[in-house]
Amino acid sequence: MANGLDDVVAADTVLSDVDGAGGHLTIRGHSLTELAGRWRFGQVVRLLFDGFFDGLPGDSELEKAIGKARAEVFERLQPMLGQLAPLDIYSAMRAGIALLPDGEGLADALRLIAAPAVLTPVLLRIPRGEKPIAPDERADHAADMLGMLGGAASPRLAEALDTYLVTVCDHGLNASTFATRVVASTQAGLTSAILAGLGALKGPLHGGAPGPVIEMLDAIEASGDPAAWLRGEIARGGRIMGFGHRIYRVRDPRADVLKAVVRQLGARNSRETGSRLAFAETVEQAALDVLKVAKPQRSIQTNVEFYTALLLEAAGFPKEAFSNVFAAGRVAGWIAHAREQQATGRLIRPQSRYVGPVPDLVA
Repeated sequence: MANGLDDVVAADTVLSDVDGAGGHLTIRGHSLTELAGRWRFGQVVRLLFDGFFDGLPGDSELEKAIGKARAEVFERLQPMLGQLAPLDIYSAMRAGIALLPDGEGLADALRLIAAPAVLTPVLLRIPRGEKPIAPDERADHAADMLGMLGGAASPRLAEALDTYLVTVCDHGLNASTFATRVVASTQAGLTSAILAGLGALKGPLHGGAPGPVIEMLDAIEASGDPAAWLRGEIARGGRIMGFGHRIYRVRDPRADVLKAVVRQLGARNSRETGSRLAFAETVEQAALDVLKVAKPQRSIQTNVEFYTALLLEAAGFPKEAFSNVFAAGRVAGWIAHAREQQATGRLIRPQSRYVGPVPDLVA
């Protein structure tokens, strides 16, 4: 049986490798710890795109091109913002991206990099009665995303968001990346492929979980007893959000990267963030202890979603927009995977096994 395609190799890739047993993530020959906090998002975009687009410029030129793409996306989609704003924030972002050209070149790719970063803050402001803030194409990508959300952001907060975008830029053949590659294998354009990734990312078993982490932390804080709340949730058949992963059997390495970022924010920028982190660490340890007793046959460890929630909350994003910000980072990997798949010229067409009733055949 291949339900879920567990252990089925569906692609050869040079882009990333997830070592679930060892707890390591490699992105084009670099470990996550080598990239996160040291490489800017624009540099990692270039790393992922290298070899897949003709005329790919150097790091600084590419970052300038991404800035121009943000300005272009804003100008192109501004007339439609009023129609998009009544939708929920994720659907509005997805609908806006669907309006972009469905090409295969570098300009198309950069518009898709720019679109989530532009649409998310703009579409958060409009329902609050606030005017959209136009992109500053001279700013770094993460800093401009925060600027469009509500004005000038501290350099430390911009660095934190940039590190987050790098941390989630690619992660093996996950559900959204596989969906992207399936559509790309038909030789559809990049926008079509990225819309498939966005559809998969919306599901709560994939990119939709960081928001519920905040809801869980708030509920536990109100209860006053983390361990009792967690045991009760497990007894009711509920899921402890931010723990467990389909691939990792040890601690998700991205969780440690983001935990360090949140700790730096709490130490240097915000007493409230530091207090929130301290409480979250208490909940984390209680959850690990409770899960070890409740599910001794499984190794359930902290995953990327737990500290994603704290970082994005500190950056000023509401929980309903967390998946949007995830998409703003992951779109870089989706595009690279789409181009890699298109280069093979091979349509992804698996077989299924029919297990339904068999009709009587007339001789």
